[in-house]
Amino acid sequence: MVKETAWCPGCGNFAILGALQKALAELEIAPQKLVIASGIGQAAKTPHYLPCNFFNGLHGRALPPATAIKAANPELTVIAESGDGDMYGEGGNHFIQTIRRNPDIINIVHNNMVYGLTKGQASPTSQYGMKTPIQVGGVFEEPFNPIVIAVALDAPFVARANAADIEQTKEIIKQAIRHPGYSLIDIFQPCISFNKINTFAWFKEHTYYLDAGYDPRDRQAALAKGLEIDRFPLGVIYRQENRESFNSHHKLTAPLFQSKPDPAKLAALIDSKL
Repeated sequence: MVKETAWCPGCGNFAILGALQKALAELEIAPQKLVIASGIGQAAKTPHYLPCNFFNGLHGRALPPATAIKAANPELTVIAESGDGDMYGEGGNHFIQTIRRNPDIINIVHNNMVYGLTKGQASPTSQYGMKTPIQVGGVFEEPFNPIVIAVALDAPFVARANAADIEQTKEIIKQAIRHPGYSLIDIFQPCISFNKINTFAWFKEHTYYLDAGYDPRDRQAALAKGLEIDRFPLGVIYRQENRESFNSHHKLTAPLFQSKPDPAKLAALIDSKL
């Protein structure tokens, strides 16, 4: 059966979707136990193409409902997934506060360094000098650095991947799902329609994988890696086990989804609003 998608042929979103599908299958996470929350954008359409529960929120608002969903039912695997504009631009403050709060969720960000859905404006991660139909003289702001922000805020798991490397990306996603607390995976992917600079070839040339001797528990080393911008490091950049998660601190006596409302009280409430 052919499924229609809203993505352009050759879009990096397909590779990220494939890596996520493989990770979920290998971890044997049932669709009924999975929720993906997303905002607005091409990346935010990812859960539409997966058998799962999902919540589409407003632009930049994927992380608050993901936090709430995990709090209401801790048994679920909860992923917040959107693009760099959605997560780091409109959702920038939610990004920071979610790391501080540290819910047990996975945050996957499709980073193509441009706004794709709205036709090619510069995003928070667009490179200095990039020209767009809006930034005709070139981007003059320094790009937002999510890796450094996440490490500085002591996020438990911080990683970067390349969509072109599906197997490596799959393994990083699996590690993030297994890791307690908030996990960030910033995934480089090209936008073939609106970013002609940061192509599959560009990302391959401007990235490298961390070697086996690198210790992701070293926070200072992780900050230094995050500051590398001539060639971006790929892999698990920072990992720590000692932060108490939002969910372990705010334990429910019973998951909220198991609460049974009183039909009489519910009917009276509805009647009072009519």
